[in-house]
Amino acid sequence: MAKLEASFFFFLLLCIAVIDLSQAGGEGSLTRAQCPHACGVRCSKTHHRGNCLDTCNSCCRACLCVPSGFVGHKDECPCYRDRKTHDGKPKCP
Repeated sequence: MAKLEASFFFFLLLCIAVIDLSQAGGEGSLTRAQCPHACGVRCSKTHHRGNCLDTCNSCCRACLCVPSGFVGHKDECPCYRDRKTHDGKPKCP
């Protein structure tokens, strides 16, 4: 009986890990509370840090996603990628 319980517990942990990995990154993967940290990473190498953080946080709150890295990778977050300014230029850094 103990072996069965241990096997079930291991299986449950494995399922939780798989679910967590499948939800890592991508649209809606962040909470609003996580946006400042994600944008801090995204904007850490720019010379216009304040503007970048303001815009990134706005985009993150709307999309609940920030692409990985400092630049590029916007295909990870289509909502983030597709947001435009009034001039039709990309809004999100």
